[in-house]
Amino acid sequence: MKKLKNEKELVKKAIVEGVKYAEGRGVVEFEATDSASEKIEYIYRLLVHDKVIQPVPEDQISQLSMKHKLAIWASRLK
Repeated sequence: MKKLKNEKELVKKAIVEGVKYAEGRGVVEFEATDSASEKIEYIYRLLVHDKVIQPVPEDQISQLSMKHKLAIWASRLK
C-alpha cells in the first residue's frame, strides 16, 4: 500500500464528506463524542455497502487500510 502525498489531509476531508454522505442518506447521526476511528470504520463500511469503493479483503482490514481507502476516495471528490 503506497502512502499518498497528503494522506492526513485527505483522511480529514473523507471524514467530513463521509459524515455528510451518511447523514444525507439518513442512516446515521454522528455525535460530537464519536471518535474519528469510529467514524472512519462506519463511513468505510457504508461506502463498501453502497459499492462506492472496493473493499479490502476481510483478513487485511485495519484502521490504516480503511484510512487509506477513504483517502483515495476523498482524493477523487471535487
